[in-house]
Amino acid sequence: MLSDGLFELLEKAKKDSSLRKKILDTKKANDPELALCELATELDCAITVGEIYQQGQRYLADLEDGCLGSTPPREKWGDTYEQFMASIEGMEEGR
Repeated sequence: MLSDGLFELLEKAKKDSSLRKKILDTKKANDPELALCELATELDCAITVGEIYQQGQRYLADLEDGCLGSTPPREKWGDTYEQFMASIEGMEEGR
């Protein structure tokens, strides 16, 4: 579900605990998603806030298409930003 830029950033973060801290620190910014995108761009893993949003919407649409009339997916499943951050937090917790 991750775009190329977020996937590359995730791969870099797997190997670098200081990068994981920088990524988690972006959550404290006035605009956390923008701060994450700016950090990613600095690290040659370019991604925009619009791409993060669009990716989540596309994922939800794909899930809904596959439901065939059954219960629709939860909105949170399409939150690419939150899922990315959960992955980083999991790395920090040693999961």
